[in-house]
Amino acid sequence: MGGYVDEIRLGQIQEGVAMAMSMNPDFQEMESDERRRFAEQMVELQVTRLGLDQPFLIRSFRYLGNALTLDLGRSEYLISDSGSRRVRNIILERLGPTLLLFATAELGLFLIAVVISLFLSRRYGSRLDRFFVAMAPTSAAPSWFYGLFLILIFAAVFRVLPFGGMVAAPPPENPFLYVLSLLRHLILPASAIVLSALFLAVYSWRTFFLIYSNEDYVELARAKGLPSGLIERRYVLRPTLPTIVTSFALTVITVWTGAIVLEQVFNWPGLGTLFVSAVNQFDTPVIIGSTIVYAYLLGVTVFVLDFLYALIDPRIKVGLGEGS
Repeated sequence: MGGYVDEIRLGQIQEGVAMAMSMNPDFQEMESDERRRFAEQMVELQVTRLGLDQPFLIRSFRYLGNALTLDLGRSEYLISDSGSRRVRNIILERLGPTLLLFATAELGLFLIAVVISLFLSRRYGSRLDRFFVAMAPTSAAPSWFYGLFLILIFAAVFRVLPFGGMVAAPPPENPFLYVLSLLRHLILPASAIVLSALFLAVYSWRTFFLIYSNEDYVELARAKGLPSGLIERRYVLRPTLPTIVTSFALTVITVWTGAIVLEQVFNWPGLGTLFVSAVNQFDTPVIIGSTIVYAYLLGVTVFVLDFLYALIDPRIKVGLGEGS
């Protein structure tokens, strides 16, 4: 809050009070001065309730404390599926679908890109290798751009996959059929995310594999006659994983920025769709709450990265130091 946002909120309050008074016939019988004083009192009550009469610095610390505990207040217009106006409940209902979509897509992207990168590192300069190098610039296009073409091809032309949504309408009552419907609706948006980052990830990671495959210890392992599969897993893949995970984390953060438009394109009931609805209705508490949750997701991504380093980097050992 603060600055121009406070002016917008004040304008909303004044507009809401004026609209409420115009729709109530009891206020029409008041004198103009009395009606004006009553409106000012109603506005002051709302300003006090929202804390807009307090200094911005004090409100900032209060907002920070509320954000850390997900006490995000009440929405202005939007309502959760359970009928609640608490911003936390509204957001938590939409958080699950977003995490499901992006966790599935990012896991698929990581596994597919690692396998292809390892394969191309053994076939440097081949036609397939040159193809992925040539296609790397296409990763500059966002995921929703690929989503439009996937919808056009597989939903509009071939009609083998749904246009959007999370499950069929009405949702199947059978749990097995519900999961199948969910997977069918998940294919296109997840594929759009994978396509938007696959070629650049393969190009970068295949380069990392090529660099590490020329290290002295790898040449020594080959001289010992170790199997090529063992050399790739132990002497090439594992030392390269920290670099790959760092690159992958940056890719994930980049993909998060396109989540809003992607979910809107596929009508996926996640945080992105919620954010657009809140913007269209100027529901400030939901907009701020969604922004806070996106910041948390990015922070968790970086936080988890530190733990992954301890697991995958052979140079890092977790334990007590000699002086402890």
